[in-house]
Amino acid sequence: MKKIAILIPCYNEAPTIAKVVKDYKKVLPKADIYVYDNNSTDGTDKCAKKAGAIVMYETRQGKGNVVRSMFRDIDADCYLMIDGDDTYPAENAKEMCDLVLDGKADMVIGDRLSSTYFKENKRPFHNFGNVLVRFFINTMFKTKLKDIMTGYRAFSKEFVKGFPVLSKGFEIETEMTIHALDKNYKLVEIPVEYRDRPAGSVSKLNTFKDGFKVLMMIKTLFKEYKPRAFFNILSFISFVVGIVLNIPPFTEYFKTGLVTKFPSLIVGGFFIVVSLLLMITGILLEVIAKKHKQLYELYLNKLDK
Repeated sequence: MKKIAILIPCYNEAPTIAKVVKDYKKVLPKADIYVYDNNSTDGTDKCAKKAGAIVMYETRQGKGNVVRSMFRDIDADCYLMIDGDDTYPAENAKEMCDLVLDGKADMVIGDRLSSTYFKENKRPFHNFGNVLVRFFINTMFKTKLKDIMTGYRAFSKEFVKGFPVLSKGFEIETEMTIHALDKNYKLVEIPVEYRDRPAGSVSKLNTFKDGFKVLMMIKTLFKEYKPRAFFNILSFISFVVGIVLNIPPFTEYFKTGLVTKFPSLIVGGFFIVVSLLLMITGILLEVIAKKHKQLYELYLNKLDK
């Protein structure tokens, strides 16, 4: 019998957590439901225990820290991760887990953006942020994913035990997606209904602060996973600046045979040298990144044994 673990990271979700636990118990009655309380002050843990969940605690604040602990602590054949705010209906849970257990996916993404998200979500900047992040990731990895930041996902054991969590906060979903794309995991998206938080439930996501963290995470992961492309962009910018600065002194030289604008010539030459160094840096880091991918594949081979 294959084991399914339902993972629910929670911070002050007392108004909704009991309903979430009961809803998922109905559709996956044999699954173990783990609620990880992240320093809640409203009795979330007591509500979860009363509803029948296994309650565990993570004192380091932030969703990324919670996910790190969940992935390390729990052993299962399939992991279903959901939010405790009752925004994801349980109807898709079995289908998502079956895709993982049947070997058809390493990560199943519950796609909100293709269904009711833009209608239900009353926070316009959240909507814009989701679209912006989706654009960046799809452009970076030449893919066509519809929802990058959903909190509704199912994972294989191979993915969970091989995923090095770096994020501390809400950037974790973006990091998961990029890691899965880079390491060529099998991804499947299925549309899921999304409903806005019920009355009395408050979002912990700060649109601007957490949105900025997500964008910085994308920049960092772009540099680490696609170093050649990242440094080639910087190299091109530096080269263009160098050429622009060198146009006046070279134009003057061809007209008069003299150069008086030495500062422009020197600074322009500096930018061209920097451009070459950035390009070489990108090539070297690309070789290192490729070697890391090879080592990761060898690690997965050992994990399977």
